[in-house]
Amino acid sequence: MIRTERARRRAVYVAQILGVAGAYYLAGHLGLMRQVVVDGAVVTPLWPPTGIALAALLYLGVRVWPGIALGTLLTVVEIGDAFTVSRLAIMFGNTVAPLASYALLRWAGFRSELVRLRDGVCLVFLGAFAGMLISASIGSFTLLLDGKVPPGRFWLVWSSWWAGDAMGVLVVTPVLLVLRRVRWPRASDRWLEASVLAVVVVASSLIATRSSLSMIYLVFPVIIWAALRFQLPGSAPCALVVSVLAIVAGTDALGPFAGHSLMEIMTNLSLLNGSVALTALLLGAVVAEHKNIRRETEYAVEELEALVEQLAPMSGPAAARYEDRPRRHGPLDGGPHPDHR
Repeated sequence: MIRTERARRRAVYVAQILGVAGAYYLAGHLGLMRQVVVDGAVVTPLWPPTGIALAALLYLGVRVWPGIALGTLLTVVEIGDAFTVSRLAIMFGNTVAPLASYALLRWAGFRSELVRLRDGVCLVFLGAFAGMLISASIGSFTLLLDGKVPPGRFWLVWSSWWAGDAMGVLVVTPVLLVLRRVRWPRASDRWLEASVLAVVVVASSLIATRSSLSMIYLVFPVIIWAALRFQLPGSAPCALVVSVLAIVAGTDALGPFAGHSLMEIMTNLSLLNGSVALTALLLGAVVAEHKNIRRETEYAVEELEALVEQLAPMSGPAAARYEDRPRRHGPLDGGPHPDHR
């Protein structure tokens, strides 16, 4: 029985490692479909594997890091023609970065439910902005030492790398975290409103990212609507849809991205995706925290009412018995004093 249990645990662990590696590799393929080459460096406006890696660590713990390393190795080998020391350094940076983000989130007391504003702020500044500095710095310096990036273009490569990794955390990780709370829909759910929201977010994103009238800010009222009505389970998928459609339009130089240089397009995409992700994440967390506070307050009021109802029957007979007792007259009520003769 003990051997069987150990074998089962090992099989589950191996399956988790292979699952994380496979998800990382497939997400890397999706991200590379919209790759941008900057002086020999391959960067993407959105790198989904970083979001998958951090979500896997938050779900399964630090023990699945070999799956992240294996997925990074497969992705790096797929990009290059040969496996070199520089690619090994890039693999190391892409593995350590989500581990650093996970350690920072654990240190800050992060909760993966994302029902507090504090959790949203930690994911933004510690998980995305701070942790991804490692992968961007190691990768950019490696390419600089290899001679694939000239010194004058180093900061462009570094900022593009960092923005892509950070957007992967901001856009992909919240979607994966809310999947834990997915349940079978009920008849009482807001089906009609959710369906209308799905249609509106796709339509508004297409108009905003493909129209030449600079209507890019059209997506924000939709994100706010999703966050106010459906919290993070509604706003996170909407932010993902907006980011993907914006990246497709930006890399094809359509709509508001037409006629701009590569650096301008990457900057605009980073600002747009970051603003959309921050709005969806932080506003969704604020609304969820407010609802939880209201629910806890209502629950406390119900408990107080139940306690009052339990104590009321006990105090009733005692008060009645006290009122039925004969009163003794004292000097304060005008009666004779007990010592009066």
